[in-house]
Amino acid sequence: MQFELTEEQRMIQQAARDFARQECLPGVIERDEKQLFPREQLSKLADLGFLGMMVEEKYGGAGLDTVSYVLAMEEISKIDASVSVAMSVNNSLVCYGLQQYGSEEQKQQYLVPLAQGKKDGELYIGAFMLSEPEAGSDATSQRTTAEDMGDHYLLNGTKNWITNGGSASVYLVIAQTDASKGSKGINVLIVEKNWPGVTVAAKENKLGIRGSDTHTVMFTDVKVPKENRIGDDGFGFTFAMKTLAGGRIGIASQALGIASGAYELAREYAKTRKAFGTEIMNHQAIAFKLADMATRIEASRLLCLKAAWEKDEKIDYTLSSSMAKVFSSETAMWTTVEAVQIHGGYGYVKEYHVERLMRDAKITQIYEGTSEVQRIVISRSILKGK
Repeated sequence: MQFELTEEQRMIQQAARDFARQECLPGVIERDEKQLFPREQLSKLADLGFLGMMVEEKYGGAGLDTVSYVLAMEEISKIDASVSVAMSVNNSLVCYGLQQYGSEEQKQQYLVPLAQGKKDGELYIGAFMLSEPEAGSDATSQRTTAEDMGDHYLLNGTKNWITNGGSASVYLVIAQTDASKGSKGINVLIVEKNWPGVTVAAKENKLGIRGSDTHTVMFTDVKVPKENRIGDDGFGFTFAMKTLAGGRIGIASQALGIASGAYELAREYAKTRKAFGTEIMNHQAIAFKLADMATRIEASRLLCLKAAWEKDEKIDYTLSSSMAKVFSSETAMWTTVEAVQIHGGYGYVKEYHVERLMRDAKITQIYEGTSEVQRIVISRSILKGK
């Protein structure tokens, strides 16, 4: 068992740390307040190769391992989770899904620019569309339909809570083709945002990750060529579940980063803030909070790295990714609340950052599979064995 990072992994970690501090930290409070999409930051991430980290070099990616991706996600998330969630969706869901299951033609047309994060010099990212008004945790209840018209599908329906919904150029849309077949009647289609019949609704006004581009997207008689279906007919539900398993590693890493960022701020504050004649770190009540934070964060980190390692080794990582996500997201929520408490009144104002991290933490318990869904996955796995 090897716990030491490789030289390349340490370089990726440092590059992500430097980028977060130099490019993401300036203006992060303003972007949060005004709900500004971090286009400039993502464009620079694309230049670093961080929007297609695990994509093979022949398809325009960086060809890195999942462990490097986890390290980068943690560092970016310490500073700005709105940047990291856009990075996560493009890497974990869109690029991974296309590389793993797309045809060679689909890879050349869509994966190459998505992995590079740019096309014709402009930001080029993707979005993953599964959730609907009545199909969130119950992913089989798809109301969006893809009617088979022979040489194309006619797509109709509504998708909501879509990260990158307004800024993505390409959508991977999960839709029902034959309701009588249940989950085996679902397909996944590659849809371009500028096609006729695609409508993007107003940006959601959210509690956290406010810079993230979250929209409802509607499809009205959108003609999707048959060649834009990924995999065989009826593969859509399997595609979604397998892709989300990897996506959970990304969100677990985001939660880990949010927790780490809050812990680092609280630790430094505790070293300088004085109460009752000494720095508050010298009070056991505060020192024990920091000790618990550090312990939970380290446990979260190990869970994330284990899931990433299993993915790289082509071992079934479904259980590990669910464990990493549920534990890391709950660690993020608990840690950020305690970080605000350590800051006292200062923790309640924006300039100290921890209140934003607390708001950002909550969504990690919800998207890409709620904590309740993760416990279903985990319990089924541990109870079916001996």
